[in-house]
Amino acid sequence: MPTALEPALSVRQVLSLERVLAGEPEVVAGASQLDRLVRWVHVAEAADVGVMLSGGEMVLTTGVLLAGDPEAQAEYIRSLHRAEASAVVLGLGRAFPTPPDVMRRAAERCGLPMVVLHRPFPFADLTEEVQSRLVRRKFAAVSLSESVRTALTGLITAGAPLQRMLDEIASHSACPVVVTNLAHRVLATAGERSAVDDVLRDWERIARQAGGSEGDGWIRAELGGRGERWGRIVLCGYRGDAATGRLLADRAAEALILHRMLGGGSAHSWEEQSAQGLLTDLVSGVVPARQLLPRARAAGLPVNRRTFVPLVVRDGEAAQLDRVLRLLGLPGLVAELADGATAVLLSLARDQDAEALAAHFATRLRTESGGGKAGAGKSVVAAADARTGWDDVPAGLREAQHVADAVAESPTDLDLPVVVRLRDVHLRGLIRLLRDDPHVQSFAERELDGLLCGADGESDLLPVLRTYLATGRNKSRTAQLHHVSRPALYRRLEAIEARLGVDLDDFEQAASVHIALLAHDAQQH
Repeated sequence: MPTALEPALSVRQVLSLERVLAGEPEVVAGASQLDRLVRWVHVAEAADVGVMLSGGEMVLTTGVLLAGDPEAQAEYIRSLHRAEASAVVLGLGRAFPTPPDVMRRAAERCGLPMVVLHRPFPFADLTEEVQSRLVRRKFAAVSLSESVRTALTGLITAGAPLQRMLDEIASHSACPVVVTNLAHRVLATAGERSAVDDVLRDWERIARQAGGSEGDGWIRAELGGRGERWGRIVLCGYRGDAATGRLLADRAAEALILHRMLGGGSAHSWEEQSAQGLLTDLVSGVVPARQLLPRARAAGLPVNRRTFVPLVVRDGEAAQLDRVLRLLGLPGLVAELADGATAVLLSLARDQDAEALAAHFATRLRTESGGGKAGAGKSVVAAADARTGWDDVPAGLREAQHVADAVAESPTDLDLPVVVRLRDVHLRGLIRLLRDDPHVQSFAERELDGLLCGADGESDLLPVLRTYLATGRNKSRTAQLHHVSRPALYRRLEAIEARLGVDLDDFEQAASVHIALLAHDAQQH
């Protein structure tokens, strides 16, 4: 659990302390500056007190050495201003029965809060109260620093992923935590989901607006090493004092830099992990697309009035696909899914030709991969029809994934277009869509029962049947692919017909077996 912290003491908060209220304090100048932080409390009667200060002190005085000397009174205030004191508190009665007008006017001109105490007040009580609070705060800050350092070091040692690191930081800061690159693109987030979404909803404007200051609890620390910056971590809306927030951000930055230097527990860069998390959530449909829109926008994907082209590439490396996107100047996200598939989501202007650009991407990828004609190259690019609505993107990605899976189960010598779509996978695509239907599963088992009897669930005749049907019942080609003579193939086909109780020369019976075999193969993937 994070260490509880007292908030930093401002001039306003000091004046609200019970011991101070007993002295009936009145602010007579600098009322707009009461939120200045008090670093220390100092009792001083010397006229040249400013030379003894280092900034941030609340100075307590009776003014006994200033009485009767207006110039000394004005210079006293000016010296405090030059020393960047946080406030001056004057106890009335001993030297001044009423607030001295010269000091009040000088303080107002300098913007220095000036407070008078109307009742006798032991300065020792005030210094004791404030100093003890400040010491407790500093001790709590040191304790928090060590707590955060220990927790994050333990996670790094255990090889925890980036997200686990950020979750730990967010638990200590109690506010959204965002990691960005230097272009303000969000790479990772942590914190309460609704609060994070509020931050990301208008991220680019907010990030640039808050980029030059740390007001409103926006505290950032740079990420980098060896003289090169590559990102930053931002605490968004931190509610504690700025000094503690700065400490937290610095400790988090130290840990994240080390985490990245050691590989971050993953082979992927943070940028890739960010895209992977977003596209995986889109494909799964677990999180509604509308809720993922702020993340997409913050990740740098254009989303307003765009056409989205969902692609899934088989046997293509994410780094290579991302490089092709950059070469072509196409905005999009790339992320590895599972089973050798990589998702690509293009975001195009409404007046661009989505189909042509998808083909251009696939052609360039094939050139980069050194592939030949469709089906012979290393990578297969499957696509869904372009979507103009963000809410339709998940279905498009799933359709593209379905097409890619159907192609992966097709014979390798099929002549496929450079971009494969649902209309190109024909019956195989339909069967794959229906593969989990119990009726289809029962049909496949019933039709192929005579061959599904080997030690591994299949007989050695099944590959022959698969090739024979895939080649359009071409016996010469089937014999050639299985390296057997024509008579040997005839004997195997006769054995298949006997086991299945079918006549493969009959078109309807052969089609029924072919459909069952497609369903069986789809269920194995």
